[in-house]
Amino acid sequence: MEQKRFTKNDDSFICVHCGKQVEPLGYTSRNHCPHCLWSLHVDINPGDRANPCRGELEPIRTEPDPKKGFIIIHRCQRCGEIRRNKAALNTKNQPDNMSLIIKLTVAEYK
Repeated sequence: MEQKRFTKNDDSFICVHCGKQVEPLGYTSRNHCPHCLWSLHVDINPGDRANPCRGELEPIRTEPDPKKGFIIIHRCQRCGEIRRNKAALNTKNQPDNMSLIIKLTVAEYK
């Protein structure tokens, strides 16, 4: 039997890094703060909230992607794992901070 690799879990939350309220996207699982781009290491597969680590995921860079827009690269401050996450730019409800995404992209190419 094939295991499901995505669970829609689109709840609002308070960002543990900046303390701002994060609203649901409405169509997929939001897993990072649109204000500061930080996240929590809570998923093994998107939306499952099954990872016991629970460390803070720091946005360390972003990469432009011709099909997905931008990919945010996070590093867990607790276990060091690197995670990739699509930025939420084309949404009416709290789009990701584009100036921060650009800053993290430019830093990659310095």
